[in-house]
Amino acid sequence: MRSVQVVRLDGPAAVEVRDVAEPAAGDGQVLVDVRAAGVNFPDVLLTRGLYQYKPDPPFGLGSELAGVVREAPPGSGLAPGDRVAGFATYGAFSEVAAVPVDHTVSLPDEVSFAAGACLPMNYLTAHFTLAVRGRLREGDDVLVHGAAGGVGTAVTQLARAMGARVIGVVSSDAKAEVATAAGAHDTVLVDGFKDAVRELTGGKGVEIVVDPVGGDRFTDSLRSLAPFGRVLVVGFTAGEIPTVRVNRLLLGNTEVVGVAWGGYALAHEGYVHRQWADLLPYLRSGALDPVISQTLPFERAAEALATIDERRVTGKVVLQP
Repeated sequence: MRSVQVVRLDGPAAVEVRDVAEPAAGDGQVLVDVRAAGVNFPDVLLTRGLYQYKPDPPFGLGSELAGVVREAPPGSGLAPGDRVAGFATYGAFSEVAAVPVDHTVSLPDEVSFAAGACLPMNYLTAHFTLAVRGRLREGDDVLVHGAAGGVGTAVTQLARAMGARVIGVVSSDAKAEVATAAGAHDTVLVDGFKDAVRELTGGKGVEIVVDPVGGDRFTDSLRSLAPFGRVLVVGFTAGEIPTVRVNRLLLGNTEVVGVAWGGYALAHEGYVHRQWADLLPYLRSGALDPVISQTLPFERAAEALATIDERRVTGKVVLQP
């Protein structure tokens, strides 16, 4: 089969499409004929050996996919021919992938394979962020950093579907259009976002800030909170991990909350399926509809990774065999 392989740890350019042996389904795994695969920031880190999981090259890249079941174990609730989405440790950018049953979910007929490949990582993260760690309530004001990115658009759509007012933070007018199309009620530019948020909320501030970016905007995120508000730390795509002066939390009665969906989901069997059940009504209604900026063939995987690495991506990039 054809597979996108990391052949050396030199970044996005160090990937090649190679012919490799098809995987065999292990215990508790589903064999999936891949129709589409989602590209994520950890994929970029893996090409440099900077992710927490550090395989030796050559290795198959990609963790997020949608496709058709070829083989499923008895009792899994899945059968050959079923449409599914899922995530694995590696190898999603391949024509065939082995995926744990616990990380494989049924894909509604209303959702295309390309859209399905965008769902597992970002939308399950968004659910964990807002419903679990963020304790979102209907009517909350939610500030979303990186609102035109893959995580940002997912959070924006789900927050709006759950009854929140969404303010998206973006770096350009073009990205503001993407965030608005994803459902943001208002957008503000990164420069001066704190003052803009205060004005939009009548001086109150927001109940929740979702931050997958990190960097030097963190202090102003804290200053943007209403009393009892919380900043949800999802990631650090800016590359800089901020620090917190905890007296700010004391004085404002505010919180900084870590969000590590992957670690929690992997440690709790059945959790992904429970999350998926919560998301299904929104998926079937169209309230959750991934923003796809590019759909590229496997042969252009390096280009897709570079788009994310250089922070030029809006929404999601999808690869297809």
